[in-house]
Amino acid sequence: MSDTVRSAPRRRITAVLRVGICVTSVITLLLAADLLVTDGHTARGAVTAGRDTGNLSAAQLSPQIAAMTDRTEAPVSVRTTSGSAQIGPDELGLTFDAEATADRLRDQPRNPFSRLLALFGRSHVVDPVVGVDATALSSAIDARRGDLERAAVEGGVHYDGTEPVADNPRGGLRVDRDAAASVLAREWLTGSTVDLPMEPFSPTVSAAVVAATVDGAAERAVSADVVVTGRDRVSVRLTPEQIGMVLTFVPDGRGGLVPHIDRTRGKKVLAGLVRSESKPVNARFSLASGSPTVVPSRDGAAIDWEKTFAAIEHVLVTATAPRSAEAVYRPLLPTLTTAKARGLGVRELVSEFTTGGFSSASGENIRLTAAAVDGALILPGRTFSLNGHTGPRGSAQGYVTSTVIDHGRATNAVGGGISQFATTLYNAAYFAGLTDVDHTEHSYYISRYPEAREATVYDGAIDLVIGNDTRHGVLIETSWSPSAVTVRMWSTKTVEVESITGARYAHTSPELKKVPRGSDCIASGGGRGFTTSNTRVITDAKTGAEISRHTRTVRYEPEPRIRCV
Repeated sequence: MSDTVRSAPRRRITAVLRVGICVTSVITLLLAADLLVTDGHTARGAVTAGRDTGNLSAAQLSPQIAAMTDRTEAPVSVRTTSGSAQIGPDELGLTFDAEATADRLRDQPRNPFSRLLALFGRSHVVDPVVGVDATALSSAIDARRGDLERAAVEGGVHYDGTEPVADNPRGGLRVDRDAAASVLAREWLTGSTVDLPMEPFSPTVSAAVVAATVDGAAERAVSADVVVTGRDRVSVRLTPEQIGMVLTFVPDGRGGLVPHIDRTRGKKVLAGLVRSESKPVNARFSLASGSPTVVPSRDGAAIDWEKTFAAIEHVLVTATAPRSAEAVYRPLLPTLTTAKARGLGVRELVSEFTTGGFSSASGENIRLTAAAVDGALILPGRTFSLNGHTGPRGSAQGYVTSTVIDHGRATNAVGGGISQFATTLYNAAYFAGLTDVDHTEHSYYISRYPEAREATVYDGAIDLVIGNDTRHGVLIETSWSPSAVTVRMWSTKTVEVESITGARYAHTSPELKKVPRGSDCIASGGGRGFTTSNTRVITDAKTGAEISRHTRTVRYEPEPRIRCV
């Protein structure tokens, strides 16, 4: 072979190499030039959240980032095969890092081929920097399961009369939480509706378990009566028909079915058990022996329905005829227990006050009120309201018409005379050293009451309120006769009380009032008005040291002269 022939391939190889070197040089120069041109710019061909963000300077990129930031204020439209919803970004746990996104866009590709392709118009996606709180996202989707997911139908059993009926299971579709987070991070800022990926999920109870329950436990549950026994020989019989009305079989969370009694219906068919419940009885004080003794409290009992139903459910699937279950109870504790009553220090008479001189009609009203108050206990730190304790004092409660003071004159009304009891109670509390929380004197002076140391009440308007600021309880005892009423206070004596009545002054004369003759008109000769005062001095019972001194000044209006015309 000649040298000419052998040199031809070499020349071709050399030519190819020269062309390759030239192309490479051109590409290198082109890439170098592009590197210089795009310095400080975003990468060529970048597309972010559906926006062209390639080869932008900082000034050009700023409005694009701002537009993406604006979209973070709008609700996110999400969609699944089951439905759609609009949810706030905060609720979904989405956050946008604008600065980090700008930095990511300015990160130039290191691969020269990627850079070359971008130079010739090829685009590539640069995802925005988005954070997703997985817990918040899951909670937001959970809150909209009804719109976005198709719930699985769990297997179960119900009854048609006494016949068990199978409720076969069915699979569901739910949002794939992990995949949804990735999709939202990528597509949120495009502003378009985001399609959330779904995944199938199966119910926990299989059709085979349902069928086995229908043929087994469900048949046994209605096979015979169940007698539910309670306290005090109270019992209720559940028939198979009633069992079918209240019973279903529900998933136990481990792939099985368990009996479940509907609580509302169950209470109706077992309503007879309520007769076995009892209310707690507070401890109280008896004065039958002449001094206070504690009558013990008693606990009450209420049916614990949850535990009772659980006991019945167990019997339904495990026991054979004859079947029975016992009601379960929870204790109801009294407000005032025996121990608490014994620790109140109610042991001795600390004050007593008596008034008399009332009419027979007033006496009946006083008797009813005294009976209502007898045995009342004022606990330490508590108050006693006469109106609150007795409640309404009208004809329905047995009160009768008697004399009252209305608009400065005597007239007749149902419940008249109660002010006499109020005055008696007030004075007993006064000498016991109790706190005068609220009381009101009569508008004009009534001679059978102590001056500036008496009280009136009116149903729903004027009250007598006594406070117990001592460390001991105070027991109120009342006694009544046709001529007098007495109030006694029992506690622990810690103070002595002195009452100082001031002189009368600033007298005023009565005026004549003419009132139409009738049952409401009570003629009166009237009486002078005056101003006076009362000072209560409280001292320590052991040391005699003065604890408090309080003066109350009272202005009595003149009692008008009433003429019935």
